[in-house]
Amino acid sequence: MSMLHTVNKSPFERNALESCIRLAKAGSSVLLMEDGVIAAMQGTKYSQSMAEAMANISFYVLGPDLKARGLSEGNVVEGVKVVDYNGFVDLTVAHDSVQSWL
Repeated sequence: MSMLHTVNKSPFERNALESCIRLAKAGSSVLLMEDGVIAAMQGTKYSQSMAEAMANISFYVLGPDLKARGLSEGNVVEGVKVVDYNGFVDLTVAHDSVQSWL
C-alpha cells in the first residue's frame, strides 16, 4: 500500500518533516507544500536527512508554493521533483492513501 505524505509546516517551526521521514515506509512519497517547501531548499539542516531518505522515499515540492514564498526551483535539493497543482492531483490519485502532517 503506497502512501502520499503531505507536509505543510516549515521544518524550522515544527517537527512534522522529521516525524514523517522517520515513520514513512519505503515506497512512500512526500509532498512539501505551503511553508513546508522551505525544507526543499539546498543548504538547510534538513537537506542531508532528505537526501538520505530518498533511498526509500520520493520527494516532491509544490512549485506555486515555492514561487509564492520567493524561492527558486533552481535551489531545490537534488532529487526533489517540482510539481504543479495538476501534479499534486496526480500524486493523490497514484497513491492508496494520503497522510497530512500538521
